[in-house]
Amino acid sequence: MSSKTPNTQDRILSAALKLLEGNPHKEVRMSDIAKRAGISRQAVYLHFPTRAELLVATTKYLDDISNVDARFAQSRAAKTGLERLDAFIDAWGGYIPVTYGVAKALLAMKDTDEAADLAWKNRMQAVRERCAAAIKALNNDGLVDPRYTTEQATDILWTLLSVRNWEQFTQDCDWAQEHYIETMKTMARQTLLSAQQV
Repeated sequence: MSSKTPNTQDRILSAALKLLEGNPHKEVRMSDIAKRAGISRQAVYLHFPTRAELLVATTKYLDDISNVDARFAQSRAAKTGLERLDAFIDAWGGYIPVTYGVAKALLAMKDTDEAADLAWKNRMQAVRERCAAAIKALNNDGLVDPRYTTEQATDILWTLLSVRNWEQFTQDCDWAQEHYIETMKTMARQTLLSAQQV
């Protein structure tokens, strides 16, 4: 019987997730993950030939077990640009606390760890694509401030909703989660919309 079964893969991903969340300032090695999953290092490599692939897969595994598609369903179904923007901020702002443990670990490692850097960039690119979809919906309704190109407006929203900014507001400044989300909605509108739309 092959060791490459869905059950084994889930054990590997679950182990990697727990290690990343449990000690965000320590590099998570393949051997650590194998030990936590109760399998050999070779078995880990059968499923994930590189550590970068494993770290990327771990972030996607977190999305799967957290039902991320359902979280963003309202944003995708929105009828107007403003509805999409608000629903996206609700969804992403509400999801950051779920993904924060992994995000914090990748942020701590990424400057000296190529695999962690790749996983972080992969994760942030997915967020940027969702930001771009919200900006496109606003632009289709003619609401984006003409001072900004679509690319620039996406940059602004992506930066505004960054994990680091969430961390600063909620962890360092001790803002309540609800206050953070409502403030981001207000700031996004004030910054991105044309003057007559604010």
